[in-house]
Amino acid sequence: MKKKKIDFEAEFWDSYRKHTCLSLIDAFFEMDYLSAVKDRLFDIINYSTKCEVLMKDDPSLVFHFYLCMRSFIRASYLLQLKAKKWKLNDPPEYTSRLLQGSLSNEEYDNPFLVFQNAFKEFTLKEFEYFNTQIVYFSLGAYSDEPEANIITLFIHLNKMLDAAQIIRERGFEKIKK
Repeated sequence: MKKKKIDFEAEFWDSYRKHTCLSLIDAFFEMDYLSAVKDRLFDIINYSTKCEVLMKDDPSLVFHFYLCMRSFIRASYLLQLKAKKWKLNDPPEYTSRLLQGSLSNEEYDNPFLVFQNAFKEFTLKEFEYFNTQIVYFSLGAYSDEPEANIITLFIHLNKMLDAAQIIRERGFEKIKK
């Protein structure tokens, strides 16, 4: 039985390099800081419920963000599938609540739980639909609002961003069988 490969579709925003899920996440955060990504996501969510257009002067930035987030969501999905094969390095002795972001203590200790919980509650297709929907509604002055439960998906996506950053910072090693 062949394994399904997920295409991250990162060619448009990160050249034509082949990526693993972690190299894609690295490329994603090298492009923008976590705080900038979260700010842009918040703006998109906010404008998707208003009758205003986000970034009227340069909407291509919103489309670029959409492509990056689509790749990030796909890498996150693959990351939760491989979580049992990897062990995260121990957290530092002193942990600040600021470093924890939106994660609980348990999620901070094992950030892979964030991805597993998110994809247990919602499918990859639902996350991709959410991403498409919020960008669509933020780029137009519509009186309609997104139909999906965008708040829960937004919270999960926010937590996935925090968890991915923690995985990058702490590093990991493969579990030997």
